[in-house]
Amino acid sequence: MTTQDYSSLNNLSPFELKDKLISVASSDAQRLMLNAGRGNPNFLATLPRFAFLALGEFSMRESERSYSYLDSGFGGLPEPEGIVQRFEAFAAHQDHSPGITFLRSALSYVKDQLGLDGDEFLFEMVGAFLGCTYPTPPRMLRHVEEIVKAYLMHEMFGPIKSDGDFSLFATEGGTAAMAYIFQSLAVNGLIHPGEKIAIATPVFSPYLEIPVLAEYGLEIVDIRMERTADWQLPQSEIDKLLDPEVKVFCVVNPSNPPSSKISTAGLDQLTKLVTKQRPDLIIVTDDVYGTFADDFVSLFAVLPRNTLLVYSFSKFFGATGWRLGTIALHTSNIIDEMLSAQPEAEKTRLRTRYASLTAEPGKLAFIDRLVGDSRAVALNHTAGLSTPQQFQMGLLALNGLMDRLGHYKAAAKQLIRQRYQTLYRSMGVTAAFEPDDVNYYSLIDLQELGGQLYGAEFEAWFIKQGLGTEFLFRLADETGVVLLPGRGFEVVDTSARVSLANLTDHEYRAIGAATRRIVDEYHDAFTHTSD
Repeated sequence: MTTQDYSSLNNLSPFELKDKLISVASSDAQRLMLNAGRGNPNFLATLPRFAFLALGEFSMRESERSYSYLDSGFGGLPEPEGIVQRFEAFAAHQDHSPGITFLRSALSYVKDQLGLDGDEFLFEMVGAFLGCTYPTPPRMLRHVEEIVKAYLMHEMFGPIKSDGDFSLFATEGGTAAMAYIFQSLAVNGLIHPGEKIAIATPVFSPYLEIPVLAEYGLEIVDIRMERTADWQLPQSEIDKLLDPEVKVFCVVNPSNPPSSKISTAGLDQLTKLVTKQRPDLIIVTDDVYGTFADDFVSLFAVLPRNTLLVYSFSKFFGATGWRLGTIALHTSNIIDEMLSAQPEAEKTRLRTRYASLTAEPGKLAFIDRLVGDSRAVALNHTAGLSTPQQFQMGLLALNGLMDRLGHYKAAAKQLIRQRYQTLYRSMGVTAAFEPDDVNYYSLIDLQELGGQLYGAEFEAWFIKQGLGTEFLFRLADETGVVLLPGRGFEVVDTSARVSLANLTDHEYRAIGAATRRIVDEYHDAFTHTSD
């Protein structure tokens, strides 16, 4: 077995290393490249997309009513009066359209369950599809915000009652949300270079790379999940948050790449610590995978005053290309309290910064500062996610709310969990499932796999050889399969991250078989070395 030195690549971000692996995997024109390194799902929600198209046709007819006499391709703005009646007349001729059926149900739902006016809701949606006005309010369209709030209460709070007393900012996906949060925390003097930020690891690697950038200069405190306890946070790690120099705690829940949600016990431990000992701690939780978990409860629900919630529609609804995300913040929160308690010199600086937005800039809430900062303050009046994107976001949220029997959710969860079982069966090992597991990703612990198959001596040899990166390149070169290194996500063991969302069951069977074959060959090399 020939070897190659890959040590020069060890410091690359896993997503940069991915490009090199793809190049290797694609080098054989006769072979299909299988990229299980990126978590872009190969499934999507169809009904809200049918609804988008159906309302799109109605919206165009509404626009044509204004200037049809010009006969020159001109349209006008929709008119609110009688818009529901005109829609019903339009829909009467398309009874078998899944999009029309969805929209009729949506009109009924928002009136009956959310208390929204049908004409006002439909008028906003038609205008949003047409994209004919700036997003107003810039933070989020009024009806879309109420729909998405209801969706988040449904998905993020579990049995915890919420009065919905929080606000949303619609963003260009969850990644934009994180960028905006770090930027606004910094410009508002809530984090400073040299201060500490705690991050629950293993984690999505950019969350490790953002805080250390020159503009933030933060010191990362590693809050490490315990692999042998289904990737939960032990009390000894949670206690690191007692350090008053830790200003912010960032967590992806369920985790990426271990793909486990924080257990009920873990939520209780964090709630007790923050409530009794660190009431000043800012928490940022990215819960994009929460909708794949069983009985999910967010930190945003149990620690409402301390937590900024980031949620993206990308994974659950197969909408990564739409770039649909939100930031949620409760009306009563510690961030606004910190702003009001700042020294007068700092308040004066910030009043000057936001003076063009309001007559009382000192009272501007943090979530509204996020909006202004996202457009360099001066362009706040043109801020906001595009209205067609917000319209699609509202439809996706309604899809979740109106799925009363949970058919879509059950199918999505069953799909990825079946792939998980297939992958590990093909490696010849048992795929255990714990109550807090999600299975959107899996970390193939290569050294543990070797130990399971061939014993502790081989596992120790595998660790000593440092074969993780070589394994990834061999897999790419010999089979066309691309996985990402666990090391880049702050995983201690030699491991590979595989997404269970973006390939077929047959292809995961092939990945498992290829992984087993290469481990077998490493064992042959170990045996010859021992001889």
